[in-house]
Amino acid sequence: MNLPEQPATFRPPSPAERPWWWKLLDPAGKEARVPEEYASQRFASQADAESWVGEVWAELSAAGVDAVTLFEHEREVYGPMSLSA
Repeated sequence: MNLPEQPATFRPPSPAERPWWWKLLDPAGKEARVPEEYASQRFASQADAESWVGEVWAELSAAGVDAVTLFEHEREVYGPMSLSA
């Protein structure tokens, strides 16, 4: 049986649809090991990505994230930016 492709509301967005993401760094500057809910976030716009990190920076810091770097696809936009208060 051939099924049609899942509608966008039922499948995760592709990286092309959500090109913005944060690299989460530990104090040594390596990728931090964090819960999947933080590690796999992707965003449709730079503003969405920046709003998200502004809302969850304290939780990220508590999970061991020391700094973040913003990417659009594979292009580094800026960072690392410290999460220290």
